[in-house]
Amino acid sequence: MSQGVWGKLGGAGLGLAAGGPLGALIGAVAGHFLIDREGSLLGPTPREVVFTTGLVALAAKMAKSDGVVTPSEVAAFADIVQVPDAERAGVERLFDLAKRTTSGFEGYARQVAEAFRDEPALLEDVLDGLFHIAKADGAVHESEARYLAEVAAIFGFDEARFAAITARHVRLADDPYDVLGVARSLTDAELKARYRALVAENHPDRAIARGLPPAAVAIATRRLAAINAAYDRIAAERHLP
Repeated sequence: MSQGVWGKLGGAGLGLAAGGPLGALIGAVAGHFLIDREGSLLGPTPREVVFTTGLVALAAKMAKSDGVVTPSEVAAFADIVQVPDAERAGVERLFDLAKRTTSGFEGYARQVAEAFRDEPALLEDVLDGLFHIAKADGAVHESEARYLAEVAAIFGFDEARFAAITARHVRLADDPYDVLGVARSLTDAELKARYRALVAENHPDRAIARGLPPAAVAIATRRLAAINAAYDRIAAERHLP
């Protein structure tokens, strides 16, 4: 997470935070209650604030569902949500507060889903980030898998889309076709077209061009690497140039 995002959180009293459960969470961390009693927006909400705060809050709830936070998961979290040392305490407060609150994760997930309903790629970024954290200790545990599936459902992803996302992180059958979300029956030309579309859609430059925070760019970079690796395996099997 860039310092710019945390600067916005620190200045949330100026009307830069979201309403709803994320707004209440930001307000508690910033020391101000930032939503009115109707829960409406107090001004424009920077997308990077919603994205990063939503990712932190959902990661905290996932940690609560698992019952334990391992050092490897902490490192994976820091890998994605990059924070200047001077701002680290604020991130930890946000994470701990989201973990302790009695509110369920559903409210956070619904608010993120609503904020990015026209940009499903960003919702996929959030899920990829959560998977990266969940698998850091060597396995995605059953409670984490259930949690991720429920978040995906709230985001509007069907089972096939969620399976393709899962395949990038959990090698259930070690099938590169699952990673690309394509059938083995595709012709070479159709496969190449789908691969090019996925590369264009998931390239980190797109995240940078959309002004997203470093967390989203880091996630997109890892996702593109998984897509490239899957295509390389299929190309080798099919003897494609």
